[in-house]
Amino acid sequence: MSRAKAVRTTAIVAGLLAGSLLGTGSSVMAAEPGAPVAAQKPHAVASPFGERQDPYYWLRDDTRKNPEMLGYLAAENAWADRQLAPTKVLKDALFAETVAHIKQDDSSVPWRKHGYWYATRFVAGADYPVVERRKAGPKGAAMPGAGQVLFDEPAMARGHGYFSLGGWEVAPGNARVAWTQDTVGRRQYVLKIKDIATGAELPDTIANVEPSVAWSADGRMVFYIEKDPVTLRGWRLRSHTLGTAVAQDPILVEEKDETFNMELAVTSDESHVCSIIVTTVSTEQRCTPRANPGRFTLIAPRERELRYSADHMDGRWIVLNNRGAKNYKLSTVGDADLAKGPSAWADLVPASPDVFIEDFKPFHGFIAIDQRQGGNRMIRVLTAAGKSLPVKADEPAYRMMLDTNPDPASGWVRYTYSSLVTPVTTIEVNAQTGARRVLKVAPVPGYDASRYVTERVWSTARDGTRVPVSIVRAKTTPVDGSAPLMQYAYGAYGISTDPVFDPARLALLDRGVIYAIAHIRGGQEMGRDWYDQGHLLNKKNSFTDFIDVTRDLVRRGYAAKGRVTGIGGSAGGLLMGAVANMAEPGEYRTIVAQVPFVDVVTTMLDASIPLTTFEYDEWGNPATQPYYDYMLSYSPYDQVKAKPYPALFVGTGLWDSQVQYYEPTKWVARLRAAKTDTNPLVFRVNMEAGHGGKSGRFERYRDNAEWQAFALGQMGVK
Repeated sequence: MSRAKAVRTTAIVAGLLAGSLLGTGSSVMAAEPGAPVAAQKPHAVASPFGERQDPYYWLRDDTRKNPEMLGYLAAENAWADRQLAPTKVLKDALFAETVAHIKQDDSSVPWRKHGYWYATRFVAGADYPVVERRKAGPKGAAMPGAGQVLFDEPAMARGHGYFSLGGWEVAPGNARVAWTQDTVGRRQYVLKIKDIATGAELPDTIANVEPSVAWSADGRMVFYIEKDPVTLRGWRLRSHTLGTAVAQDPILVEEKDETFNMELAVTSDESHVCSIIVTTVSTEQRCTPRANPGRFTLIAPRERELRYSADHMDGRWIVLNNRGAKNYKLSTVGDADLAKGPSAWADLVPASPDVFIEDFKPFHGFIAIDQRQGGNRMIRVLTAAGKSLPVKADEPAYRMMLDTNPDPASGWVRYTYSSLVTPVTTIEVNAQTGARRVLKVAPVPGYDASRYVTERVWSTARDGTRVPVSIVRAKTTPVDGSAPLMQYAYGAYGISTDPVFDPARLALLDRGVIYAIAHIRGGQEMGRDWYDQGHLLNKKNSFTDFIDVTRDLVRRGYAAKGRVTGIGGSAGGLLMGAVANMAEPGEYRTIVAQVPFVDVVTTMLDASIPLTTFEYDEWGNPATQPYYDYMLSYSPYDQVKAKPYPALFVGTGLWDSQVQYYEPTKWVARLRAAKTDTNPLVFRVNMEAGHGGKSGRFERYRDNAEWQAFALGQMGVK
C-alpha cells in the first residue's frame, strides 16, 4: 500500500470512531453493543437464467478508494478490536509461545550452483531473511569469510506494509541477478536487475509480471511473463535485452484464450526456456534453446484432459503426462522425434492405479520421482538400469518432497521430510546405494517430540468413500470424547494438504486441543480420481466429506460434541462457508474462514475479476446449465439463511488478488442481517495485505494467534 493510501485509511478510521462519517443511507455503526450494519442498496446481478438481487454489491470498489466502503471496513475492524479485547492476553501468550519455538537466527542448508554456494539466513528478530552466496573452493567447499549478499530483504522491505521477494536467477557468468518483488500484495510483481558486486540496479525495470524470471545463455536477455492488467493472468512471454527500451520487448508467445494461464520454466539441464500454458484440464508447452532463443518448439498441442510437463536431460525429453494414465506416467522422446508429438512418446514409468506421480527431477543416469500412495507423499529413485529405490518412512502420516537439486551431475537427491510431529528435515539419498544422510533438522527450541503422537485414521463418508485423516495430539490428551478439536481442510484444485510440522500448532496441543487434517475430495491425496470426485458437479462431496469426518471423529472420541472448530482459507474458505450453511446446529462451535471464496456465482459470471476466466474447469461456468443451478445451490453467500450459525472469525486483505476483499465483506454483511443466534461474528480486514495476509515470518504467527485465541475461547479452553 502506498503512503497516500495508508494515510487516507487511517483518517477514515479516526473519523469513524469520532462519529464524523456516519450518515443517512450509508454504512453505520449500530449502537453499542451492536455490530456494524452495512447499508442495503438495490442491485441486480444479471445472468442468462434471470436476475438475482445483491443488496451488498455496492461494497465492491475496484479502486479501493470509496470512503463509504472503507468506512464500513474500518467499522468492522473497530468492532473486531472490541470483540477480541478479552482474548488479547491469550493471543499474546500464543504468539509468545510460538515465537519461542522458532530459532531466531536460523539459516538454510546451502545449495551449490555454477561455482557458488547459496543460502538464506535470518538475523534475530528479523521478519525477512538475507540471501547470500559464497564462492566454492578448489575442492568444492564454500570459501571462508563473509558471504556476498544478494538480497538484504529486511532493508528491501523497510517502509513497505507488505513485501515479497518473488523468483530470482543469477545470470550466466555470475555477475548479475534478476529478481521480482511485490510491495502491495496483489501478486503483480516488478522485475529488477542489478550488478552483484556493486549492488547497483540497472535501469531495466518491468512492472506487472509473474514472479518467475529466466536468462538467455549469454546473459544479455531476460525472459518474463507479462500479466493481463485486468484479469491478472499470465498471458504473454516476452524477452528483454539489457539496455533497450521495455516498450520494445518482443512478444514471444501470447495466449489470447482467457481460460488459460501462462507460466515460465527452465529445463533441469538449463538447455531450454519454456512457456507452459495451463488450465485445470489442459497443458500446452513450448520451448526454445537458451543458447539461441528464437523458434519455440511445441511439445504437444493442447487437448482437453491432456495434462503434461516436459523436462530435458541427456539429449532426450522426459514427459510427465496423463495420456491414457489418470494417475500420470513418465514418457520419453528423443530430440530428433520431439516434433512428432505424443505419438512418438515411449513409456518410461507406466501408470499405476495406486500410485499418483506428483513430480520428477532428472539427473544424469537416474530420475527422482515424487509420488503419492495411500494418502502420503513419498520419493523413489529410478536408475538408468531400471532399478527402483523407494525411500522409506517410519510414521503413519508424513510428507517427503523433492528439495533444491540444481546439479544434475550429483549422485545424491536432496529432499525434505516432515510429519505432524517431526520438524522439517533436509536429507540426501544416494541414487545407487540408498544411503541417506541428514543435512539438517529444523531447530525447534523447547520442543520434545516424545510428548506428542500422530495418527492416521480413515473416516467413511455418507456415500461409502473412505477419507484419510491425519491427527496430532499431546500424549496426555485423552481420546474419550472430552477434548476440543480443530479440523482443517482445503480440498480444491487438486492441491493436497500434507501433514507437516507447524510450530504454531504446539501451543494448541499443549492446551489439550486435538488437531486433524481432513484429506477431503478435491485434493489429490488419493490420486487424480480423488480430485475429479471433488470439483465441478461433484464439488459438494468436499463439503459433506468435511462434515462426515467431524461426525466420525466425535463418534471415535477425538472431540466433544460442541467443541469443534472448522478451519479453512481461500477455496478452503468456500468450504467453511458451505459447512456453516450445511451442518446441523451445534456441530461446530466455531468456524474460521480466511480470505474465503464465498460469492461463487457472481464472481464466476464476471470475466473481469482476476482468476475467473481460467477457473471454469474448476467450478464450472455459471453462464451455462447445469452449472448455474448447481453452483448457486452451494454458494455460501447465496445460501445464507435465517438460522443459527457457529461463532465466526472471517479474515480478508484489502489488496487480495485471488479472492477479492468484497466477497467476504458482503458475506459478513449478509450473515449479520440474517443469522438468528447471538454468537460472535468477527471480521478482520488487513488494510495492507493480499491473499497470504501480512508478509514476514512473525507477522503471520501474530495473525494466527488472534483467531486461535478466539477459537480457544469459544471452545472453552482456559
